[in-house]
Amino acid sequence: MLDFIYYPVSWILWFWHRVFAAVPGLGKDSGLAWALAVVFLVFTLRVLLYKPFVKQVRTTKQMQELQPQIKELQKKYKNDRQKMAVEMQKLQKDHGFNPLMGCLPILAQVPVFLGLFHVLRSFNRTGHGFGQLGLSITENANTPNYVFNAADVQSFLSARIFGAPISAFITIPNSELQAFAIDGGVPSKVAIAAVAIPLMIIAGLATHFNARASVARQTPEAAANPQAAMMNKLALWVFPLGVMVGGPFLPIAILLYWVSNNIWTYGQQHLVFGKMEKEEEAKKQAKIEQRAQNAPKPGAKPVNTRKKTATDAVEDAIDAVDAVDAAPSTNGTGKSTGKAAGQRRPGGQKRPGNRGRANQKRRR
Repeated sequence: MLDFIYYPVSWILWFWHRVFAAVPGLGKDSGLAWALAVVFLVFTLRVLLYKPFVKQVRTTKQMQELQPQIKELQKKYKNDRQKMAVEMQKLQKDHGFNPLMGCLPILAQVPVFLGLFHVLRSFNRTGHGFGQLGLSITENANTPNYVFNAADVQSFLSARIFGAPISAFITIPNSELQAFAIDGGVPSKVAIAAVAIPLMIIAGLATHFNARASVARQTPEAAANPQAAMMNKLALWVFPLGVMVGGPFLPIAILLYWVSNNIWTYGQQHLVFGKMEKEEEAKKQAKIEQRAQNAPKPGAKPVNTRKKTATDAVEDAIDAVDAVDAAPSTNGTGKSTGKAAGQRRPGGQKRPGNRGRANQKRRR
């Protein structure tokens, strides 16, 4: 039914197992080769999801910055959900982001997680529970598992990491544990627990510290949101506790998957957030330099950049006429014939220098 997931996961796991099996000192039956194949299956997925992850981070940051506007819309249209949804979509469109991008990396990892869990369980089909075929030990060892042939199945069943098969789990039934006795005897649950429990603790701590690093980068407005606060508590405490509680039921390889995935996430977060902080710092520096270039030089008269209105143009024209009237003219005789400001009119009246301005202002 989900072969479109199981086969790609099988191919990637098969490829990396072949790569590490060729390393001198390991070999195809090495538990370390199989464990590294699982780890690099995770890394392959995360490399493919790098760009969506960056988009997720930017989307989350944008949503945090828009929290005040989102709260205003929620308050304004609290009695009209349809109108609020329309306005929210408009806000998202205006700022060019899609909230679904924030979920894509997580959603893309779910089918890989389920696919890996199923493929690992399918190496041992001697059980009678959900998804098991109830095969005998011999039938199971000689039945291919997706892209893995019968020899690969036998190699996987005989491989050990510190004495534990990587597809075994603490609560595995004794009947299923017998399938790993092809080469080297039946592994003990003590050996399985000795490998699984430290991985459970590391996985829980890694989940917690990843969540803590993410919460620390939230803005105060986003952290104050009730929904965000609830999700923060789940990420900080419930999810890590879930790993610890569910760990005894998970194969060792799944715990390896969880640990390596969290290690990658922790490093990738620091890389991406560090890059974004540098970009923001560069933008701030560019704005400061732009302001410095636009600022007037010391001692220079500030330039009035205000656009002149029609009224200003009329006043400038009147000033120009007054200036012409006030200019003295000798008319070639050496005597001034201009009508300068303060010149007496016929009758002994003194002519004002700002002739026409008051009347012009009153007319306006």
